[in-house]
Amino acid sequence: MLDIVRLRVLAAVAAHGSVTKAASHLHYAQPSVSHHLARLEAETGARLVQRVGRGIRLTPEGEMLARRAIEIIGRVDAAEAELEAMVGLRTGRVRVAGFQSALSTIVPEAVSAMRGEHPGIRVELFEAHPVSALAMLRAGEVDAAVVFRYEEDLPGDVRGVHLFDDSMFLVSLREGDTLLDHRDSAWIAGCERCREELLEVCDAAGFTPEIAFTSDDIIVQQALIATGLGVTTNPGLALRTHRRSDVAVTEIERSRRVYLVTYGEPPDPPATAAFIAALHVAARRYR
Repeated sequence: MLDIVRLRVLAAVAAHGSVTKAASHLHYAQPSVSHHLARLEAETGARLVQRVGRGIRLTPEGEMLARRAIEIIGRVDAAEAELEAMVGLRTGRVRVAGFQSALSTIVPEAVSAMRGEHPGIRVELFEAHPVSALAMLRAGEVDAAVVFRYEEDLPGDVRGVHLFDDSMFLVSLREGDTLLDHRDSAWIAGCERCREELLEVCDAAGFTPEIAFTSDDIIVQQALIATGLGVTTNPGLALRTHRRSDVAVTEIERSRRVYLVTYGEPPDPPATAAFIAALHVAARRYR
């Protein structure tokens, strides 16, 4: 395998035309340059330089290898510069998947704070239900995911950090209502995948809700409630994004646990680690 240091010496000799000038450019002693050239010839089995009077010149083999050496050194130097920029957080990318109310509250706060400190990092956000977000994480489509769980644990193949608990609320027209007060009411629920929590809390209260309207949009849900067409439950994060003044909310004995999740062995890439740190700071307001 060709040694990058010796290739750098050969490129310097080709560029400056002498061992002395190459040694000065590289800040090497002249015998050290001669030694590297001799070792490179031994490694390649080719004569790369020949003496001409008091100087030297490259052989055709030496000229060819010097051209390639310049290309290789340029790529190595570029890679080192790019890596240094990424490690130093002057550049980089982090892709984050999250559920809707997280993407409208805690995540933008974290991204804004991170950009203030590391403006060169590009952030890509994807709205996704926790099940889909975890699938994207495993597939390498995102670097981190903000997900919620109820009573079940996170899957064992991911790394998750608990951020805070997000309380649930009954949304109706009267403050202080209980779930049982609306056992005979019309209910507004999300899609089949998103209504599981509502069905579980009603079941725990001793009844099965009559689902009269289906919508995942909190604006639509509260508009229906304001006109007396039904009731529903909303998480606290969602209510931070939209809360009509003509609907009432009452906290119920139910909450969901919000996690930041990553995948693969630590440590996380620098840009991802920067986002994680910013998200932890943002999460303090929600605990």
